[in-house]
Amino acid sequence: MTWSLDPHHTSVAFSAKHLGVATVRGSFTQVTASLELNDPNDPTTGGGSITIQSASITTGSEQRDGHLKSPDFLDVEKYPEIVFTLKSIAPDGDHFRVVGDLTIRDVTKELALDYEHSGVVVDPFGNTKVGGTLTGTLNRSDWGLSWNVPLGGGGFLVSEKVKLEVDGELGEDKPAVEEAATAEAAAGATA
Repeated sequence: MTWSLDPHHTSVAFSAKHLGVATVRGSFTQVTASLELNDPNDPTTGGGSITIQSASITTGSEQRDGHLKSPDFLDVEKYPEIVFTLKSIAPDGDHFRVVGDLTIRDVTKELALDYEHSGVVVDPFGNTKVGGTLTGTLNRSDWGLSWNVPLGGGGFLVSEKVKLEVDGELGEDKPAVEEAATAEAAAGATA
């Protein structure tokens, strides 16, 4: 079954340390996904990819956002998309371990994330929804995001580690639901 992210109930957030003492938080506002999930109650049946428009980054500071979009960091003119492609999902205690290839600035590296499955529900309009949260940490220089300024007393202006949190709600694509119903009805007619 094919599923899509609900853009009104999905957030892709990140945080990094500034001067080693303050946490700067941000998000990406334009995210899409092409996902398959055979059993919404079993995340291990999932696969597909998540695509982020890199220019949709926002941190609440126009000046900082401009710098993050520049060639020093994301270089959004040259690399408009960030893509995470799922490779495997496996149980890990009461959560799941999600492994995928993350591509930023044409650099692809494997990244493991923790996934907490929130469950499956049917909304008031009869639509099946699945939700959960991905969390993890990456070292930004692994993807060529190495711009920094050394501080006089040691350390750097921007932390190497960036924390990620993707909280999403998926909805089963209606064409897939309608096709399944049509196929079922056709099979019933020939039986």
